Amino acid sequence: MDEDERQIRQELMIVDALVQAMDRRDEVFQMIEDSEDRDEAMRRVGQLLGVGELGSRAVLDLQARRFTRDQRQAIASRAEELRTKLPDGH
Repeated sequence: MDEDERQIRQELMIVDALVQAMDRRDEVFQMIEDSEDRDEAMRRVGQLLGVGELGSRAVLDLQARRFTRDQRQAIASRAEELRTKLPDGH
């Protein structure tokens, strides 16, 4: 895997985590609210969504204003764009 593909896969992993979080926003917000601190929230969100530290950090860093339908669509479109750049489409 070359550097470009590695970067695309990393960004795709983050974007996919954001889309999942938007689709499951109530559960994500509940996990965050129930957590004692940021580290616990990252672990719990990561477990909920099945994503690693990078993905869960991106979810926690996502501003509430980004949870609108148009922003979700923009992020999902970016995920599709990234997939087209990968040799296996995943």
